[in-house]
Amino acid sequence: MPFFAYKARNAQGALVEGVLEDADSGGVANQLFTNGVTPIEIVLTKKTVKGDGIGQGWWEKFSAEKVRSIDVQLFSRQIYTLLKAGVPIMRGLAGLQESAINKSFAKILQDVRESLESGRELSAAMHRHPEVFSHFYISMVRVGEMTGKMDEIFLRLFDHLEFERDMRERVRTALRYPMFVVIAMAIAMLVINLFVIPAFAKVYAGFNAELPLMTKILIASSNFTVNFWPLLLVMAVGGTIAFKTYIATAQGAYRWDKFKMRIPIVGKIILKGTMARFARSFALASRSGVPIVQALKVVAKTVDNKYIESCVEQIRDGVERGESILRTSVATGVFTPVVLQMIAVGEETGEMDNLMEEIASMYEREVDYELKTLSSQIEPILIVGLGILVLILALGVFLPIWDLGKAAMHK
Repeated sequence: MPFFAYKARNAQGALVEGVLEDADSGGVANQLFTNGVTPIEIVLTKKTVKGDGIGQGWWEKFSAEKVRSIDVQLFSRQIYTLLKAGVPIMRGLAGLQESAINKSFAKILQDVRESLESGRELSAAMHRHPEVFSHFYISMVRVGEMTGKMDEIFLRLFDHLEFERDMRERVRTALRYPMFVVIAMAIAMLVINLFVIPAFAKVYAGFNAELPLMTKILIASSNFTVNFWPLLLVMAVGGTIAFKTYIATAQGAYRWDKFKMRIPIVGKIILKGTMARFARSFALASRSGVPIVQALKVVAKTVDNKYIESCVEQIRDGVERGESILRTSVATGVFTPVVLQMIAVGEETGEMDNLMEEIASMYEREVDYELKTLSSQIEPILIVGLGILVLILALGVFLPIWDLGKAAMHK
């Protein structure tokens, strides 16, 4: 969008100058009036708002400390406390900027504060940093601006981010041991193919005897790995890049997110975790006074799954056509009968936000149970895989020695 330089006067009559970004001058004027500033002059300019990173070197950008989700979470709690205590938001942001441990986040708070000083709304200022503030976060801040309940919104956003962080941490903890075993098995296979089997192959070559089929397969696999490992490496890197490029497209992301839900054991955890995120976000938006259609539009961007996002958009389209949430939810095919029953009760009683909270809690309990039992569900599969690997190696390596030993005994 283009940038517009403006001159305006605030409530005290003082002259205010700055630069705002909007579709046209009318949008800039609306922003200024919303913030209690009367525009005098608005002209198109090539200048940008300060703090957008222009002038930073590539090394400075590359080496800058990353803003973590915990930084945004703590910011939400701190700004809630300040607003609750009656501290003006400009003073609060200045204090948080000075006390911020993460210097990159401090620069972002500085940019947000400067944008507010130039007449922007808080949501518009945060919208300049989509890599830090999510679409859902910005939308909820916009709701707070419309309803005048900024402190409550930030408290609910803090709770929402805490839930998201807890979910990610529990998934990471549950997958740590299985991933370690899988990586160890892959490294062991690589070492065996590159070093162990070639050594045995030299010994077998001196026997001048017919080798068992399993041994031939292992030697052929080892020779291929030794001779063509650069090609295999290039194929692995190329395949990874091609896969990431594909899932970065809309169609690729949709298919991959849908496929993830069908993966044995892990798929049901992903589905339940995503649905818990949807229900919690919808309850938060609904409880904050967001109209249901707008709430569904905002929530669709928070589920972090293109397949579920399309299902939520399908529900939103149905509601816009005048259909009930229950009917459109049934058509998506992703909700369990119990959840559908709770949605029906929520529509009848008008307690949709409370019922969605119950749905979120139910899914969270199920995810918690699945995560606690995840290792015990995966361990048998890993043991069987490891057993098959050991059996193949044992048969391939020791069968020729066993055959030679039997031949020597018969002589």
